[in-house]
Amino acid sequence: MQYALLIHFDPTAQQGFSEAENAAVTAEYMAIRSDPRVTDGAELASAETASTVRVQAGQSFITDGPFADTKEVFGGFFVVDAEDLDAAIELAARIPAARMGGAVEVRPLVVRGA
Repeated sequence: MQYALLIHFDPTAQQGFSEAENAAVTAEYMAIRSDPRVTDGAELASAETASTVRVQAGQSFITDGPFADTKEVFGGFFVVDAEDLDAAIELAARIPAARMGGAVEVRPLVVRGA
């Protein structure tokens, strides 16, 4: 079954990290990306680069920045093929954001007809 691992991270979590500490965190993400169960993934640009679109009465309203001001921001995702939810959770627990003040949401993908 395929699952999305939606990564929400604390943008202040790595403040004060040395270059070596940042490199170690990046290496952890790359190790997960190279896991054969991971079929896709991407890192998003910072939340400040976002545009939020709402449509009301047929008119589009666009605002700069994320939808809401929160401690955690959506920073990226992995798509994984896992035997079951437990296997997907095991992989999600390896994502650095999960232990650095963020969270990883694990959600099954919906597969529609071929």
